[in-house]
Amino acid sequence: MSTPYPFTAIVGQDDLRLALLLNAVSPAVGGVLVRGEKGTAKSTAVRALSVLIPEVSVVVGCRFSCDPGAPDPACPDGPHEGGGGAARPARMVELPVGASEDRLVGALDIERALAEGVKAFEPGLLADAHRGVLYVDEVNLLHDHLVDLLLDAAAMGASYVEREGVSVRHASRFLLVGTMNPEEGELRPQLLDRFGLTVEVAASREPDLRVEVVRRRLAYDDDPAGFAARWAEEENALRALIVAARALLPEVRLGDAALRQIAATCAAFEVDGMRADIVMARTATTLAAWAGRTVVLAEDVRQAALLALPHRRRRNPFDAPGLDEEKLDDTLEESGGGDAGDNESGGDRDDSPDDDPDPDGPGGGGQPSQDGPPEAPRNSPARPEPAEGDEAGDEAGPPPGSGGGERSAVRSAEPFRTKVLSVPGLGEGAAGRRSRARTDHGRTTGARRPRGTLTKLHLAATVLAAAPHQRARGRSGRGLVVRRDDLRQAAREGREGNLVLFVVDASGSMAARQRMSAVKGAVLSLLLDAYQRRDKVGLVTFRGRDATVALPPTSSVDAAAARLETLPTGGRTPLSAGLMKAHDVLRVERMRDPARRPLLVVVTDGRATGGPDPVALGGRAARLHAAEGTASVVVDCESGPVRLGLAAALAGDLGGAAVTLDELRADSVADLVRDVQGAVRDARGSHRRVA
Repeated sequence: MSTPYPFTAIVGQDDLRLALLLNAVSPAVGGVLVRGEKGTAKSTAVRALSVLIPEVSVVVGCRFSCDPGAPDPACPDGPHEGGGGAARPARMVELPVGASEDRLVGALDIERALAEGVKAFEPGLLADAHRGVLYVDEVNLLHDHLVDLLLDAAAMGASYVEREGVSVRHASRFLLVGTMNPEEGELRPQLLDRFGLTVEVAASREPDLRVEVVRRRLAYDDDPAGFAARWAEEENALRALIVAARALLPEVRLGDAALRQIAATCAAFEVDGMRADIVMARTATTLAAWAGRTVVLAEDVRQAALLALPHRRRRNPFDAPGLDEEKLDDTLEESGGGDAGDNESGGDRDDSPDDDPDPDGPGGGGQPSQDGPPEAPRNSPARPEPAEGDEAGDEAGPPPGSGGGERSAVRSAEPFRTKVLSVPGLGEGAAGRRSRARTDHGRTTGARRPRGTLTKLHLAATVLAAAPHQRARGRSGRGLVVRRDDLRQAAREGREGNLVLFVVDASGSMAARQRMSAVKGAVLSLLLDAYQRRDKVGLVTFRGRDATVALPPTSSVDAAAARLETLPTGGRTPLSAGLMKAHDVLRVERMRDPARRPLLVVVTDGRATGGPDPVALGGRAARLHAAEGTASVVVDCESGPVRLGLAAALAGDLGGAAVTLDELRADSVADLVRDVQGAVRDARGSHRRVA
């Protein structure tokens, strides 16, 4: 077994270390989500924490790590009566991004269950992690249904496995830690809410701290065991502090004043539901125990808010997590925060939860005080204001030979709910919510022989396959003689996520401020839709003489929205260049992920300028996409009383549909008329029934 990097040797990252230590003291806090750029010691810190967690006593031979002092009465390996206990280190279990549902929750032996009525259960990672640490790296890339199962188990403290009426339940309480890079996509807001705490980490910009990071890492790589030995004393001291805080935690008192501060803070920041209040209460209590106190102070409530509320402040998918600390201080003051800390001195130790109890230890290269906690999360990129006197773009673009024509970015209009754009046919891509696909979850449409491990049994098809062979197999009793060849997998149909590639015309013909604002609003609305449907997105823009990949395909819809906001306009309209650049992007993505089907969304008025016969060149590029079967939609941005219909012609060459900006809205006038007509019909029917 490799020697993990010592927790106390981590340079800086005070908030990260504090959040992990609080969860080590009290897993009831609800785990921690670590957000940050790559190379910021996220994984290193989590793996280092597992060594600090005290040993656990388990029933000998129990695969589910039951506590011999209080065994789980529903344990599949039970009952445990008078079984001996043995101490072992707490486990650190890592959940791979590509894990299957059976690997996470465990699997039943369906063949034995049908033939013998035996619950032969193979435990999964949730059983392995019981009373330990479950770590999910890149949790934002984990399939949604796995995240749901994971967080449900963390909330209930148990895992349930259901297979065709056969069920198994076992205890599953663990410290849940997820790490993610926001550049690769965000978690859904309702899943963010299920993590107790969140911290933002970033690499220090201080040269001295960066030097220390490199120095320690090189020393560890040269001699892991020797490096760990030099930090053993500090590690033991921190482990003792965790044990002491655990013992003190039941004695900590959360007074009415602190509870009122918690409630006032959650109300002031308009968080949804009551989970934030509960998490803040548990965190503040744990902070007091960590500081060696039995009374929760105002400073504990403040620190709890900084850890528990930022990720619950997202009002829409493109909001960056964050908290206004000035507003927080005002709220605590108004709710009586100034008096809460005067009740008890807290002993000889420093009561401030911002000060770690020096986990790096004396002489061990402790962190300089000026490092402090990571900077508060930055807000979304500011939308630049339009320049004064900036006129609409030249419809024909700049004169020959001019390299200018660029205009400042304009603000996007307010987003709206869009109509559903989908890829026709039946795919087999990653689970999502856009297009029809064969998936592991969804409605059952048939049965097939299993490929590999059976995950979803089709009971009727299995019985039909086994029934004709019962006499030949010597069946004599009531049970059905089932063999592996009889098992049938349920074929299910659900929804998949697609690659939505936006090709946006940013030329002079689109540069009129009111029109470009509406266009950006439409694209932003489609990006919101892509976020909700779990798509990958990419952005290609064309203007001037060429096209640019503004954003390669990514799961981070936030990044696409940020690039869209700063998009400049002006110049000629190289339509063919934009379509060919999109063709190159899709060709590469087909090789990387052949199962994910693309949806090409071209946002343009259909005009093309520059070079000989630019419209014909655009048509040929469009027909290239059509020949490869790429599903396409053209969002027609042409406006004014005179319309040339070029966007509709482009959609014909692409083999796709054309929709105007107004038709893109789910609440367009036509839909509104239908809704009104339906309401009138319902009212008339209700009147007749009453009469």
